[in-house]
Amino acid sequence: MHQGEPTKSSLIERLVGAARLRSAIYEEVEHDRDATMQAAGVVVLTSLAAGVGAISTEGTLALVGFTIAGLLGWTVYAWLSYFIGTRIFATAETSADWGELARTLGFASSPRLLLLLGLVPGLFGLVAFVVGIWVILTTITALKAALDFGWWRAIGTGFLAVIAQGIVFGIVGGILG
Repeated sequence: MHQGEPTKSSLIERLVGAARLRSAIYEEVEHDRDATMQAAGVVVLTSLAAGVGAISTEGTLALVGFTIAGLLGWTVYAWLSYFIGTRIFATAETSADWGELARTLGFASSPRLLLLLGLVPGLFGLVAFVVGIWVILTTITALKAALDFGWWRAIGTGFLAVIAQGIVFGIVGGILG
């Protein structure tokens, strides 16, 4: 590390900090171009956790399905958030690229690691609900950091991106049958 370079948190510190809604972690990840693969790794791990947690209710194919869906969902959501945030809700302070959104949103999925608790019989639904609410909060925090937004613009961007993602996946699902 060179003199004056900010210290980088470890992967575990980033996962925990992101889950704890620490804005400084999201800012760090946003500016660390080397963290894109880390963010992708977080998405793979959290998608695997979701798949493993869902095995008891969805079967073993859930592992593959959840992993693929997680990676595709993350990629598409980052693009949609980037477009909406930099075109529709942009302010004079808004400055972001897709990588910044991808990195922060990848780490925003960190609470999904708790979906492993779905292995406990009867818990998957409750755990999925709690984690779903938590991921909404981490996602808004990530959008706020990456797009240099206030809370309402981040919420609006997140909401529109979810709707747009649903439309995109609905169209693709309809085409693929």
